[in-house]
Amino acid sequence: MKTVETRRADLLGRLAELDGRLHAIEAELEQPHSNDWDDMAIEREGDEVLERLGHTGLAEIRRIMAALKRVRAGSYGTCVECGMDISEERLDILPATPFCKTCAAQH
Repeated sequence: MKTVETRRADLLGRLAELDGRLHAIEAELEQPHSNDWDDMAIEREGDEVLERLGHTGLAEIRRIMAALKRVRAGSYGTCVECGMDISEERLDILPATPFCKTCAAQH
């Protein structure tokens, strides 16, 4: 069973990882494009994938920041919907989740 502090450290580690990944995506997107039409089409497809990854990363960062806020407030591990404890197993899989299994199924 992980402590709240261990989970906090895990969340901070994931946050740092995402930050690095997003900076790499930004740097890649800022690279100049080819003048060749075929290459430009391929590069644009790659850019679209990177942009989706960036949006997904930003959403995860928001979830992690909210979870860290719950850690500071002393409510981490408690479902924001029903107030019941979130299972250890669920927190192991989704450490930033604000919902217990039952409430998550309703969203």
